[in-house]
Amino acid sequence: MTVIWTGMTALSLLCALALGRAGGLASAALDGAGQAIQLGISMAGVLCLWMGVMEVMDRAGLARKLAKLLRPILGRLFPDFARDRGVMDTIAANVSANLLGLGNAATPLGMEAARRMAGRTPGIASDSLCMLVVCNTASIQLIPTTVAAVRMAAGCETPFDILPAVWLTSALSVLAGITASKLLAKVWRD
Repeated sequence: MTVIWTGMTALSLLCALALGRAGGLASAALDGAGQAIQLGISMAGVLCLWMGVMEVMDRAGLARKLAKLLRPILGRLFPDFARDRGVMDTIAANVSANLLGLGNAATPLGMEAARRMAGRTPGIASDSLCMLVVCNTASIQLIPTTVAAVRMAAGCETPFDILPAVWLTSALSVLAGITASKLLAKVWRD
């Protein structure tokens, strides 16, 4: 990746010099850096808000109730760990964060669940661990918080008007991922 970014930067610099627009390149680089800082600050604010919501849910017992609600579905997806409450609670918290569109908050939870799952089969990715990666990567998002925050920072007046498209595409991606994971698990076993 470093080679690609270095190549793109060098190519941009060479083109700007060849076309006599080095000043424009410098101006665009500084403007882009400033916009990146603004986006980072606005994203941090949104992330803090939803992390707070997740914390309130946890302290109010809603996270545990959501985990209990998700347990029948998650038990079918992760049958090897259906009786391991610690793993299932971590997976449920991961799914809850993904439902809220908090990929940044879901990542540590997913890593914790993966660490716990990998303890049973060290050095080998079990079918359940592969399913976790698929579900975490292609998660269903009810509230696409991160995307809405980026749209809002870009000046969109209605950042949540994408909800139907997000719901449809995320549901289809999860369905395709789970189907592929289940099929490949059977193929590799045979």
